Amino acid sequence: MGDTRPEIFETAALGRRRDRAMACGFADGADFLWRIAADGIAERLADTPRGFPRAVLLGTGAGAVAAALPAKAGSERLLQLDPSAAMARAAGPGALVDPCETLPLEPAAADLALSVLLMHWQNDPVGHLVQLRRALAPDGLAIAVLFGGQSLAGLRAAFASAEAEILGGITPRVAPMAELRDLGALMQRAGFAMPVADRETLTASYADPLALMRELRAMGETNILKGRARGLLRRDVLARAAELYAAHWGTAEGRVEAVFELVFLTGWAPGPGQPEALRPGSATTRLADVLGTVEIPSGEKPPGEAGGR
Repeated sequence: MGDTRPEIFETAALGRRRDRAMACGFADGADFLWRIAADGIAERLADTPRGFPRAVLLGTGAGAVAAALPAKAGSERLLQLDPSAAMARAAGPGALVDPCETLPLEPAAADLALSVLLMHWQNDPVGHLVQLRRALAPDGLAIAVLFGGQSLAGLRAAFASAEAEILGGITPRVAPMAELRDLGALMQRAGFAMPVADRETLTASYADPLALMRELRAMGETNILKGRARGLLRRDVLARAAELYAAHWGTAEGRVEAVFELVFLTGWAPGPGQPEALRPGSATTRLADVLGTVEIPSGEKPPGEAGGR
């Protein structure tokens, strides 16, 4: 059977969007989410008491991610891949341009695999994780950072309401993003051991909704949905969406806020000596003994308690 998964995103457009962001120099610090993601990865690696001499990095952040990595990561080899040619150039002479869909990685070739701000644009996110796991040696570590379901929820709702009101229908303008619980389940499906999913929720402030939209363009995170409208956005729709957004996300100071949810997925390639979950019913110690209490069988009343009400 052929590959029948739906293509939700025009992934080739991602490189072009981020090339444009680089050409504009990430205006007014629009790469702040890259820097926060890089710092989050560095913190998680700092808590791991081992080295990762062979590392692969997908999504370079124009060099921001590698610059934040501790010395124990990629000390022997750091392979960097990025869908943006401009970001790859900025990351250094060893970085390669790659769409990061079918990864050019040999099995068990890395001790550490990082995917940074890419997975939310993948048509096959489970396949992306599976490729990371296969690239890892036994007991290797993978960390993926992506936007979670609460990101830009207000902007998505404002555009949907404005288009429904004016045009009588809606077009996809803000990509759907998965919830934390679902993303944790993807790590298990991809075959990772000891998977962990956690998040950092950030609230950014902007002068108005149009300033938020300009920043999304400046960070290279604008719409690449295949079903997006290809023509120019009507002014009346834009004005109404901005009005609705300000009404629901405005501040007392006359500004607006936007929520970005960064999800960090961490998992290990299966390897010898890793802890394993016990089979249900295999416990050898009773909880009551640990807590120092008396175990009461289901349906019975505690000693000394009178009959029913």
